[in-house]
Amino acid sequence: MLAELYAMQEAAQRELGAIESPEALEAWRQAYLGKKGALTTLLRGIGALPAEERPEAGRVANEVKQALETTYAEREEALRQAAAARDLSASAIDVRLPGRAPALGHLHISTQTLREIYAIFARMGFDVLTSPEVEDDVTNFQLLNIPPDHPARDMWSTFYLTRPGLLLRTHTSPGQVHAMRKFPPEPFRVILPGKCYRYEQVTTRSEEQFHQVEGMAVGRNITMADLKGVLAHFAREMFGAERDVRFRPSYFPFTEPSAEVDISCSLCGGKGCQLCKYSGWIEILGCGMVHPVVLRNGGYDPDEYSGFAFGMGPERMCMRKHSITDIRLFFGNDLRFLQQFS
Repeated sequence: MLAELYAMQEAAQRELGAIESPEALEAWRQAYLGKKGALTTLLRGIGALPAEERPEAGRVANEVKQALETTYAEREEALRQAAAARDLSASAIDVRLPGRAPALGHLHISTQTLREIYAIFARMGFDVLTSPEVEDDVTNFQLLNIPPDHPARDMWSTFYLTRPGLLLRTHTSPGQVHAMRKFPPEPFRVILPGKCYRYEQVTTRSEEQFHQVEGMAVGRNITMADLKGVLAHFAREMFGAERDVRFRPSYFPFTEPSAEVDISCSLCGGKGCQLCKYSGWIEILGCGMVHPVVLRNGGYDPDEYSGFAFGMGPERMCMRKHSITDIRLFFGNDLRFLQQFS
């Protein structure tokens, strides 16, 4: 029995040293240490030995089993480390290679346009203020000279909230009231950018949500000439020094007199094309002198103070500047469109 145990140990260790794969190692374990393995078979035969030989045979059998298990564990760890080394070698990183710069996002084209507008007016001394997107009917309409029965309300399809009297602002013009009540009786110049909401059919030219930039200046002896100078300078800064600018009479309830501002078409140079509807001109914003009623509602005496106001749509501005034909692209999250302005 002892000779058989030692012979089996020698043969098992010799085979174990030649194993190079986990599969072969598992087969070896089953052949020698498994329930039906060679060592288990020999251990079962100890009971058939004479009584005086059993203790020595049991001791040697345990030593052989412990030696084989130790050798097996060592070989298993060696194979694991060899496999890890191969994997590391196959996927080694060459630290001499230049790094890969992370992919960065960029500002949305609406934000880029807004910041360009901010910068132009900042150079003319205008501050930037914000006003609430949720307004009451009084501020959104009535304080701007638009009483409940005024026909001009048909110009704004309004989102009303469940709480009576509250609505999503339809334009940034309520910011005029907030600005005047913030500064009286001091002169000021501000622009008030923000989102507006109207219950309109979504088309290539209109959206339910859009940006506007309201502008306002109030002080003593402010005239229409000041308004024209500011907006003509803005138009040429925004669209190019070669642009011609014209003012057309218009109507807004909160300004008097009121005007629309056009620039010469950048595509045809004023000769007439499909973009400008063959007029040679493209509208960019509305403006006017602040109505005396609005000045008074804001806390200013219209006999002492005057002011001008204007409003523009940054998305419309961007469409004019880059010949974009569909306003829905700004809010459609189509990367093919957005990445053109990275």
